[in-house]
Amino acid sequence: MDLDRFPSSPFFSAVFFILIFSHAEAYDYLDPNGNITLKWDVISWTPDGYVAVVTMNNFQMYRQIMSPGWTLGWTWAKKEVIWSMVGAQATDQGDCSKFRMNVPHCCKKNPTVVDMLPGVPYNQQIANCCKGGVVSSWGQDPSAAVSSFQLSVGRSGATNKTVRLPKNFTLLGPGLGYTCSPAKIVPPTIFLTPDGRRKTQVMMTWNVTCTYSLMLASRNPTCCVSMSSFYNSTITPCRTCACGCQNNRTCVPSDSKIQSVVGLNKPTKDNTPLVQCTKHNCPIRVHWHVKLNYKEYWRVKISITNFNYRLNYTQWTLVAQHPNLNNITQVFSFAYKPLLPYISANDSGMFYGTKFFNDILMEAGPDGNIQTELILKKDKNTFTFDKGWAFPRKVYFNGDECMMPLPEDYPYLPNSAPENVIGLSFLISAFLLLELLAFW
Repeated sequence: MDLDRFPSSPFFSAVFFILIFSHAEAYDYLDPNGNITLKWDVISWTPDGYVAVVTMNNFQMYRQIMSPGWTLGWTWAKKEVIWSMVGAQATDQGDCSKFRMNVPHCCKKNPTVVDMLPGVPYNQQIANCCKGGVVSSWGQDPSAAVSSFQLSVGRSGATNKTVRLPKNFTLLGPGLGYTCSPAKIVPPTIFLTPDGRRKTQVMMTWNVTCTYSLMLASRNPTCCVSMSSFYNSTITPCRTCACGCQNNRTCVPSDSKIQSVVGLNKPTKDNTPLVQCTKHNCPIRVHWHVKLNYKEYWRVKISITNFNYRLNYTQWTLVAQHPNLNNITQVFSFAYKPLLPYISANDSGMFYGTKFFNDILMEAGPDGNIQTELILKKDKNTFTFDKGWAFPRKVYFNGDECMMPLPEDYPYLPNSAPENVIGLSFLISAFLLLELLAFW
């Protein structure tokens, strides 16, 4: 390839960089196989179309879909209509004036579908539906990382050769960030009967794969990290404007009468935050505190603070990358699961709340924080408090990477600080006790 034939102007260089960066951003090296897969199973043919079950599987280890839930859209290839739906509904019926007898559920060329809310009548439900669009991450609860609905499609053709696949799929989860592939025909799904003695298969199956890109989701980070340690009195705060510098009119002063804010606790469709006025302007702050140093172990305290007055974070996740996470001895109050995307690396883990105890991070205020402590066993070949080694390399909250402090701002280790603080004090105390016993 002759590279001299390509334009070298700044414009083309910028476009090339943006294209390469945007594709790289959609790849998460801590979750390389993470995606949301939509599977359309045509379970039967009708006189003018088909009945299909659409299943949404969230294969992302630590990125869930929170309230107000997912929104799925597509464009029909021909003049299809949706006669009826179970487990979900189209948000807009469209113009169905051409139909006089049986009126379709939706006549739009580009329908938009949302999940049903809990508590709908049983005749409007199917398995794995009706959770308000909330879908757990695969790492937290695989059984809850699925959502399904059924639809009857008309005017579409009633054979494998006449059906045309929908196109231009879009997924909001609940905000922007997902890009979906074109639909692709795959081998038909096979089911086993309850006794396991007979196989049945659907008429036709196609898949759509949606991947997440933080670059598409938000122009700025949505969380930041602050740090502190027992060996240094300096607290390293979140970086100024870590989540963007905003006008004070769009944030809430901490001393204001928050009850007077209209529609305060009502989340928007894209979960636009209403944050407390801070220097970092982030909805979420994660604080990593190196708390204690034992002879063979060391202890860390992690605190998560919600500065968003508009949103409770349900089924939240926190991911940290640190070389000593390969040897965690105990985690208090949080659930923990190691992330092992590669055989050669065991330096990442996911923290999440215990169900019915702290799996909901409440909105900003007195209850808007949760915390845990970790005890990690030292590796004598690698452990040190020097040069910021005790602090995480990366932190993610709800799948979004948090803004870290600058390396030069990390709490530094004073030259006079002994590394084995508790071990040394224990030896001194034991020596004094022996001297005292000998004196008696």
